[in-house]
Formats: sequence, C-alpha cells, structure tokens
Amino acid sequence: MAFEKIKVSNPIVEMDGDEMTRIIWKSIKDKLIFPFLDLDIKYFDLGLPNRDATNDKVTIESAEATLKYNVAIKCATITPDEDRVKEFHLKRMWKSPNGTIRNILNGTVFREPIICKNIPRLVSGWTKPICIGRHAFGDQYRATDTTIQGPGKLKLVFVPDGCGEKTEFEVFNFTGAGGVALSMYNTDESIRAFAEASMNTAYQKKWPLYLSTKNTILKKYDGRFKDIFQEVYESQWKSKFEAAGIWYEHRLIDDMVAYALKSEGGYVWACKNYDGDVQSDFLAQGFGSLGLMTSVLVCPDGRTIEAEAAHGTVTRHYRVHQKGGETSTNSIASIFAWSRGLAHRAKLDRNARLLDFTDKLEKACVGAVESGKMTKDLALLIHGPKVTRDQYLNTEEFIDAVAEELIARLSAKAKL
Repeated sequence: MAFEKIKVSNPIVEMDGDEMTRIIWKSIKDKLIFPFLDLDIKYFDLGLPNRDATNDKVTIESAEATLKYNVAIKCATITPDEDRVKEFHLKRMWKSPNGTIRNILNGTVFREPIICKNIPRLVSGWTKPICIGRHAFGDQYRATDTTIQGPGKLKLVFVPDGCGEKTEFEVFNFTGAGGVALSMYNTDESIRAFAEASMNTAYQKKWPLYLSTKNTILKKYDGRFKDIFQEVYESQWKSKFEAAGIWYEHRLIDDMVAYALKSEGGYVWACKNYDGDVQSDFLAQGFGSLGLMTSVLVCPDGRTIEAEAAHGTVTRHYRVHQKGGETSTNSIASIFAWSRGLAHRAKLDRNARLLDFTDKLEKACVGAVESGKMTKDLALLIHGPKVTRDQYLNTEEFIDAVAEELIARLSAKAKL
C-alpha cells in the first residue's frame, strides 16, 4: 500500500555514526522513515573515519547546525581509546563527540525507559517511566586530579581577574607518604541552564520534578545547585507547576535513591553529573535493558534538542556482521531517537500529521515486542539463557516486523 508522504517543512540535522548502529541506522531510514516522510535532512557523517579526516570539525559543524535548525537526531558513535587509534590509524585520540556536542549546546541529557509489558523489570514496582536529567557539565568530568608524594600542604587558590585579592584555602596537611587530591568546579550559568531545562521538561511531561544533591556535606558546592534551582523555580515556574498540578522538590541523594526504589515512577529526577551517570544505568537495568532507553539532550530554551540512543555502537555484533554472521541487534533505542527528534520537530512546526506518525512509530516498536517479536537481548530477559532461535528475530527481521506493525497502524487510520 502506497502512502502519501508527510511533508516536514523545516530541516532536521542527522548525525551518522559507527559500527553496528550505523548499519541499523540505514535500515531504519530506508524502512521506517523515508517511505513515509518528505524530509529536508542536513547530513553530517560523525563516523570515526570522517571525524579523523575533518580533524573533528564535522562534530562542531553538526552541533552548530543543531543550534540553527533546533532538532538533531544522532546515531551512536565511537569515542576512541588507544586501541581504536591503532585500529583506524587515527591522527590523534579525538574527544568524545557527545561531550563536544553537549558543551556547544549547553544542554541537559534526559534519559527515560521504554516500557514493554512483557519485558520483566528488576524493580517490579516501577509501573511508570522515570526520566533522569543528567547535568552533563563540570564536576568530576572536568576535574583536575593528582597524586601527592610525601608530606606537605594542599591548598586551593582563586586569583580574580582585575585588582581583587586572591583567596587561599588550606585543604589538607599531608604528614605521611602522600595520597591523592582533586579540584572540580561548576558555573552559575551552567547550573541555571540545567535548572531551566529540568523545569521545562517536567512541565512538558506534566510530571513532578526532584533535584538530588548532598548539600548537607557539600554545603557550598551542592548548596549552590539547591539555591539556583529554588530561585529559578520561584521566579519562573512555580505558578505554572501549581496550575498543572505538579511540584518541584529538593531531596538528599541517598533519600532520593531510597524513594526511587519504592516509588511507582512518573517523575523527572534532576541529577548532578556523576549521579546522573550512575543513576541512568541503574534506571536502565531496573526497567530491563539499556536497549530500551531513550536519550534526549535538551537546551535551556526548550526549543533545541538532540535525540540519540542511550547505548554504544554494539562493537561485538559488528564484528560478527563483518564476518557475514547473523546478528540480533536491538534497534528500538535508535528508532526512538528518530521518533523523539521528529516529534519535537512536529511540535515546533505544529505539524499534527508528523506528530501522529511519531506516536504510531513508537507504538509499533512496543507493539511488536509485546506480540512476541523481539531481538535476542529481550528474549533472554523473558526466556533466560535457554532461549532458542525461534524465540527471537535477527536484526533486519525485527525492523521488518516494526515496519509491518507501523503500516498496519497507519492503514487503520487511513480507513477511518
């Protein structure tokens, strides 16, 4: 059955990636996107060979294009280590493209599980999604750390620009063989952007928002996060939240973790950088699989986003693919990168047909899994290690199953 393609008026930025996710990325476009949508795509190849060939300028250009067009959809990419430098004969060990993009967009990463009724959850009480907002700037990830040799005084010094006097703090007096030391930072501007993105996301979802810190110990550092969030809430969001029947609350991180385990879900959880890194993986496993996790980078204005899969490039499957072997790679998170990015484009453009399409695409994925059509990683969660070949689909078979489900849903609407 031929479908009249949905016209998408404004462009989207596509960031291509690496290895097995690059393979499934093309299949998703060919089977689930291009047959149904008339798209203007601004394409950037973020595959590692092209990042190396362009001296990583392509990554910067893709982020700048995202700021211009407001919507980017990104495939998983390799962050090279020493082994990858040798494997790809790289000029240098290029930085994480995700890190580069996040720094340019100044966004907050929100991760949320995709719930399928037949996929077992380790935390059975989680009947609603929990959305983790990770402040992906500063703290341990931009810290300066060092080893200390021998006795001596460790000091923290701030030298202001201009004529102000320097401030000096004695951190610790080492008297033994030495040890380790760390200095980290964040900025008011970045914390404020984190607060604004978190408030905006919670308001859009009509879910309550929690910020977790350890301000009882880090009274000034974490206290700054608490104070800025409260200021942003009081000045910009309190009346909107109250009208929507939702709320904002600060909690200690240990109290929040305990609450999360006992809760049914249905809220946004704003985390500092390290906490968000840890808790997003905790969340993924609690809901069943990292392959069932969306990831959306949201800028403070709420207009600019970058959607991607929460997982990596699935190197192990790619090695099998290179040898001509059969793979069963879960493409759901990559499909949801397209659906979430296109849904945001639809909302910005007030394109009801496109928004309806993205809803049906997501329901087609979940519907396929709930009807028993799934990749091996999900079948293992249901059937355990004795799963047999007839209980799962290979990589292409699953995307075909989603396409079949999508066509059925679109056809049902067309007949009405």
